[in-house]
Amino acid sequence: MNSKEQDPLSSSPSSRWWSKNTVAIVTGANKGIGFSLVRRFAELGLTVVLTARDSARGLTAVDALMAQGLHVHFFRLDVSDPSSIQSFVSWFKERFGAIDILVNNAAVSFNDQNENSVEHADTVINTNFYGPKLLTEALLPLFRISPSGGRILNISSRLGLLNKLENPKIKEILEDQERLSEKQIENMITLFLEDVRQGTWKSRGWPKIWTDYAVSKLALNAYSKLLAKRYESCGLSVNCFCPGFTRTSMTGGKGTHTADDAAEVGARLALLPLQELPTGKFYIARSTLVCSKL
Repeated sequence: MNSKEQDPLSSSPSSRWWSKNTVAIVTGANKGIGFSLVRRFAELGLTVVLTARDSARGLTAVDALMAQGLHVHFFRLDVSDPSSIQSFVSWFKERFGAIDILVNNAAVSFNDQNENSVEHADTVINTNFYGPKLLTEALLPLFRISPSGGRILNISSRLGLLNKLENPKIKEILEDQERLSEKQIENMITLFLEDVRQGTWKSRGWPKIWTDYAVSKLALNAYSKLLAKRYESCGLSVNCFCPGFTRTSMTGGKGTHTADDAAEVGARLALLPLQELPTGKFYIARSTLVCSKL
């Protein structure tokens, strides 16, 4: 995905376009960046649905927000489980009817800072790529047609950028924006998982750091670009945001900034006024949390 020439954080919204009737969903939000995004949206007056795959942890997160005087809604959602997605969307449709903002934040990684294992590659791909894809497709009919436009923000990673890919054939396919298709993205995933099963993944030009996680984000970035192009004329914005090296459980508590810092940037990107709202872009937060051109 291309990055926007103008830093979206350099200008403030000229008017507050959202209200308590603006509905946002944040996945994987019982902790970390997801939790901080829910809190920030709630502080700004949106109606927010917090989801988590563990009900107890999700409800604990809701209680913590209530203790701060914030009201949010909760429903269990495991994005790696299609039946869980179906149950969630059915509940959401009955309860709210329409959505304005979707933040696909839920993701997993089984690597630490010094490890690169693909032992859980299937789980990583299902959670980080197919999960957001299936959830997004299930919610697309529910996006509200409004002057402010619908917004999808996929929390991604610079590990999934094309410059991390050394397989020239696959890189060429993903770079061809005119011909890129969902089938080609899924074929890439199938090829990667086959390389994992055959033990040939190290020599096939896949990303070298957190390989399975990087491939899942590579696919998510490509799908986001495809989706942005498909719905550009329908008032739906689709962008990716890399929060940078953030102190969360996924990084073992290491990082250059907090989850609250990253969420502040993510929320501002999701809430840009329509006249400044991009689509099909990839934003990355540096250590200073300023989105930069790649």
